[in-house]
Amino acid sequence: MSAREPIAQLHTHQVINQPPPLENYNAYSRDQSLVEGLEREATESARNIADILGAEIGSERIINWGDLANKHPPELRTHDRFGHRIDEVIYHPAYHELMTIAFNHKIHSLAWSDESSDGHTTHAALIYLFSQAESGVCCPIAMAYAAVPSLNHQPDIAKQWLPRIFSQHYDPRDIPAGEKRGSTIGMAMTEKQGGSDIRANTTHATPLNSQSQDREYELTGHKWFCSAPMSDIFLTLAQTSQGISCFLVPRWQPDGSRNHFFLQRLKDKLGNRSNASGEIEYDKTWALLVGNEGAGIRTIIDMVHHTRLDAAASGAGLMRIVVTQAIHHTTHRSAFCKALIKQPCMANVLADLALESEAATCLFLRVARAFDDGALDESERIFARIGTAVAKYWINKRAPCHIYEALECHGGAGYVEESIMPRLYREAPLNSIWEGSGNVICLDILRALRDLPNAADAILDEIELAQGLDKRLDLFIQSIQQRLASNSIQESEVRRLVEDMALCLQGTLLVQHAPNYIADAFCASRLDRDWGYAFGTLPAGLAMDKIIDRARV
Repeated sequence: MSAREPIAQLHTHQVINQPPPLENYNAYSRDQSLVEGLEREATESARNIADILGAEIGSERIINWGDLANKHPPELRTHDRFGHRIDEVIYHPAYHELMTIAFNHKIHSLAWSDESSDGHTTHAALIYLFSQAESGVCCPIAMAYAAVPSLNHQPDIAKQWLPRIFSQHYDPRDIPAGEKRGSTIGMAMTEKQGGSDIRANTTHATPLNSQSQDREYELTGHKWFCSAPMSDIFLTLAQTSQGISCFLVPRWQPDGSRNHFFLQRLKDKLGNRSNASGEIEYDKTWALLVGNEGAGIRTIIDMVHHTRLDAAASGAGLMRIVVTQAIHHTTHRSAFCKALIKQPCMANVLADLALESEAATCLFLRVARAFDDGALDESERIFARIGTAVAKYWINKRAPCHIYEALECHGGAGYVEESIMPRLYREAPLNSIWEGSGNVICLDILRALRDLPNAADAILDEIELAQGLDKRLDLFIQSIQQRLASNSIQESEVRRLVEDMALCLQGTLLVQHAPNYIADAFCASRLDRDWGYAFGTLPAGLAMDKIIDRARV
């Protein structure tokens, strides 16, 4: 053998029984559940936008960028080589390429800047698609989208900053925002001692001139978690004499000097590694008050509400990509003389995973439509308020075990870093923790049911649309009706209630809109409880091959 002969020519190194790369497919047009969902919940324009992005998301180019952005995570540079403090985060070029794609498609802005009736639904669908390429980029995109209602509490600030945020031009340069083609926005709320209890924050704000009405303050404090620390501006919370208040903190001051925004370290996170998250110090940091003093939580809660929609959509997107990967792998991988996908045990697992993914897709799209319709319909606005929290909680509680099971479909191949599966598995818990972990979400739902007029009616009106279509679902609806009517739900019971509300909503949507074999399998397993404790325990007699074929790319 020649010394230059490729080792692949050796007989012992022939590669057989391995799947080809999954690439160069349209992640939208090959997703039947999403296609039908947008036909139902949105306009033709939304479908066209999703189709264009879907072709890019499944391309070899973007798949490779997602891989590189995670293999080369951000690095902190506190000083330049001359010793000047600069507090910069250096990203791999692949991250910037992905951000450019997201900005070009206006994922961050189209819900607000386009004159359409389905901007929020379109935005959520694009987040669902983009999370299949790389979830780390979805964080700064979600914050740009979600910050708009909070900024609108202060019209002069909104007038100055929203045109910059809505720009289609991603500009990563660390220079004053007025010199850039577009701006990004992050947020910093939590502190070491408080976490989700943001009222316990110790960062304090002092007015620069107590006699003026210019709303200028200096902030001093330590934020334990700052998302997207290279953003141009940040929404943050601090204590004033009137209580927790919301502030806008720019990286650069109006006079063109660097603001006192000190990056102390980057978080070494379990997942979401392409996206930087930092720990920051404010030391007489220049800031502008947003909204009324002492009303910081009310001001920021609108942003939180919208980011929860993105968390639900992103969790559903992760479910979709792992189902896609698992079906692809088992189609091309054989054992015991036939393809894995033809093995009855494997078929049950794949069908179960596909079923869970479709239910998640239907739920987040319905909730997203309520954001659009809520502008004109009060009942839809209330449904969005409750339904978003329910969807965010349930989809992301299901995601880790769902993604793990899909990983196991690959066997040992799914456990090595060359596969996309470890990255997706590490990503799985994030959306459940971000913007309110499970207990916070459930207690928020409980408060809304107790305090928000017609909150229970908004859920009941939705699930009662499917009454009479399936006896198993009818019993579930009856149970929800009774519990909501009792008005005696205890905190210790609220997780179970939220879980059942989510299942009931998913069943309602599938019975009305999905093929009969999908709805039947969901009702038999999730509602009638003819199901085990792990995926792959669907009852016999279901159309498992049809369920799997529907989920193929």
